[in-house]
Amino acid sequence: MNIHEYQAKALFEKFGIAVPKGAPAKSAEDFDAALAQLPAGPTMVKSQIHAGGRGKGTFTNGYKGGVKFCKTKEEAKEVAGKMLGNTLVTAQTGAAGRKVQTIYFTVASDIKKEYYLAVLLDRATSRPVIVASTEGGVEIEKVAHETPEKIFKVFIDPAYGLADYQVRELCFKLGLNAAEQKNAAKLVRNLYAMFWETDASMIEINPLITTPGDEVLALDAKVSFDDNALYRHAEIVALRDLNEEDPKEIEASKFSLSYIALDGNIACLVNGAGLAMSTMDIIKHFGGNPANFLDVGGGASKDQVVAAFKIILTDPNVKGIFVNIFGGIMDCNIIATGIVDAVKEVGLKLPLVVRLEGNNVAAGKATLAASGLTIVSGDTMADAAQKIVKLVA
Repeated sequence: MNIHEYQAKALFEKFGIAVPKGAPAKSAEDFDAALAQLPAGPTMVKSQIHAGGRGKGTFTNGYKGGVKFCKTKEEAKEVAGKMLGNTLVTAQTGAAGRKVQTIYFTVASDIKKEYYLAVLLDRATSRPVIVASTEGGVEIEKVAHETPEKIFKVFIDPAYGLADYQVRELCFKLGLNAAEQKNAAKLVRNLYAMFWETDASMIEINPLITTPGDEVLALDAKVSFDDNALYRHAEIVALRDLNEEDPKEIEASKFSLSYIALDGNIACLVNGAGLAMSTMDIIKHFGGNPANFLDVGGGASKDQVVAAFKIILTDPNVKGIFVNIFGGIMDCNIIATGIVDAVKEVGLKLPLVVRLEGNNVAAGKATLAASGLTIVSGDTMADAAQKIVKLVA
């Protein structure tokens, strides 16, 4: 789950991570009250959407820049009025863009130097890792490609936590002076505490800045949380902004289905994340394009299968459906019954290819055969994939 910058900054303050003073506003009527919380002087106006590249983005009405520097509060109010309610298109939003429904006003900080700092989970070592660079304010992928020697990593043993020598080593590699090191050390320790205590999967600060007064501040914030741990954090779940999520993904979450929308035309209904990935790969291998990742899990019910079909069919790009089930824990006959019910309930007209294998597969195939519906069976995963690709071609 992702949250907005202004929400992340509020969490930063709770954990003692220094940020410029700021205040959000969700309507034009809120602008004055939000700006009144800030001191007079230069102010940043920042569009709040779940996407990067806001500063270089363009609104669909032609107005350029979703992050603006303003010399006065009056100018900030005028700029905010041009952003709020308009749709911002960035390199990460796709052509449709995202509607700006919250503006974040912050004090414009004096910047001596910009850095990059992040805490995330390193899947290769199964450990948290702190990633830092002296090259902040630009895409870290670009730094990694062009000057990888300027990226530093500190791997943390979760059993012992972040050690003091690791913090000192990090500050030294960033080339901070003594006063900056003291402030940065506090920030890094608190950042790791937030990562650990909130079950975050990634916290990124880009840029992290030093000021002429040797302060160390988080100028931006991007935070993602582990969905599987959200049950432990009701206060974080309360920050969820459904306006930033695909309606199909929201509906899927109500039925405990893992759904991610893609841009192809072959819908996939699969049990197990690994099998889902393999199914998408084999569709691509035979020349097709998957329309989604949809994992119904290892113990899906008939109702979940019916819900999955309904969610799939809300995507107008879908031209065919590929059901690929391996019955380990899953009973293939439950899936087959759910498929029959779903096809009848939604009046499915699209091509449907089903490949069942594993637990109670004979009963599952018998259920499909006895349904009288037009369902194409695949004997193997490759056979089924080729059939659905051919049917939607």
